[in-house]
Amino acid sequence: MDPEKLKSIIESILFVSGEPLALIKLAKVADATEAEVEVAISGLSEDYAKGRGLRIIKIKDTIQMASNPDNAELVGELVKSEIQENLSQAALEVLSIVAYRGPITRAEIEAIRGVNCSFTLRALLIRGLLDRTENIKDNRRYLYNISFDFLKKLGMDSVEKLPDWETLNKKIEEGGASTPEKQIESTIETPENEKLPANEESL
Repeated sequence: MDPEKLKSIIESILFVSGEPLALIKLAKVADATEAEVEVAISGLSEDYAKGRGLRIIKIKDTIQMASNPDNAELVGELVKSEIQENLSQAALEVLSIVAYRGPITRAEIEAIRGVNCSFTLRALLIRGLLDRTENIKDNRRYLYNISFDFLKKLGMDSVEKLPDWETLNKKIEEGGASTPEKQIESTIETPENEKLPANEESL
């Protein structure tokens, strides 16, 4: 395979994943040998070292894409503003999916939305609106579910009291109800002063 093409493939896989990936898995997905993937990763690392906003982190045979530490202050401000301000449309969509489809993996959420959800899930976890548990069927992935704080903010004591999805959609089509995201948005109070923990666990 052309080395530049392989670098492009590896870059896309790491970006979409948002999680540490084993070298052997990268090779399998990219349909390349582990040696070829290692060369591609070295090439990406050299590219990113030239003042780019990304970095490649490697621990033994596990690789992850991360932001440039030189930009940590600005990136931190973005994360804090996302946590402290009103929920974004993306956050409302993810929260709605988890509320009605949880427990659910990040990959399943992204399959529904069609975009990477790592940042949004992290913000919702920090806000305490989601819980994350280990997936007994696949210890490489987590399961996301709504939290007790989420239910408390909605004034409910059980998941079963969430508006019925089919009934709600029917009312939406008839113009008699807002979308699930709007209903959730109208009932969740935005925390006034939440701070980003010094250390975040990776999603």
